[in-house]
Amino acid sequence: MHGFIWWIIVGLIAGFLTGKIMRGKGFGFFVDIIVGILGACIGGWLMSMFGAAGEGGMIYTIIVATIGAVILTWLLRLVTGNRN
Repeated sequence: MHGFIWWIIVGLIAGFLTGKIMRGKGFGFFVDIIVGILGACIGGWLMSMFGAAGEGGMIYTIIVATIGAVILTWLLRLVTGNRN
C-alpha cells in the first residue's frame, strides 16, 4: 500500500512541476497525476538507457519523474495540438 501512495505523491508532484515548467494549465488534477506517474516510467526508462538508473532517494525520483512527464507532455501537445 505504501508503494501505491508513493507513486501517487510522486506523480502529483511531477505533474504539478511539469505544468509549471511547460507553462500551461496542466490537464487537471487526476490527469496530472497520471502524467506524472507515466513520466516516472518514461524517465526511469530513459535513465536506464543512459546507465544512470538506480536508487537515488526522493529528490532523484521526483526529478526523473518530472523529466519524463515534461517529455510526455511535450509529445501529448504535439499530437493533440493543445498549447495550454
